[in-house]
Amino acid sequence: MDIFASRAAFARFVRVQHRLHADVQGLYACPDILQRLPSVQGRQRIALIERDLADLAADAPADHTADPVAGPLAYRLGWLYVVEGSALGGAVILKMAAGLGLHPHFGARHLAPAQEGVATAWRTFTAELDAIALDERQEALLLQGADAAFERVARYVADAFD
Repeated sequence: MDIFASRAAFARFVRVQHRLHADVQGLYACPDILQRLPSVQGRQRIALIERDLADLAADAPADHTADPVAGPLAYRLGWLYVVEGSALGGAVILKMAAGLGLHPHFGARHLAPAQEGVATAWRTFTAELDAIALDERQEALLLQGADAAFERVARYVADAFD
């Protein structure tokens, strides 16, 4: 995809991020999720993504109608696992985006690590997730949610870069 070839190429990547985060935005306000995963409160990145797009002189995808993630709690947890896990890769992408003059205050805000640090934030999230008792059926739903998240991202990437 060569997202570091230019700011325009990087903006296509950010537009993919916008589509995904528009779809999961509601998960960060679900009481049943926040009760079990309090560390995700305030981690929704859609506003930061929109500021990054503005910095890059790119519009949010006008053709995207958010497809909010719904379903049983375990399924939605699978989606959050993928989205929160992407912050680990975001730390690497942030470093590489510096070559385009992008940083946590311009063009790459949504990639900035959590205040406590990306590794600590991930460990906290996974500890909270691991503390949720799931039966075999619920574990299967969690995996289905994670798979669905990856499939949707793959579709968004194909749309943006093909």
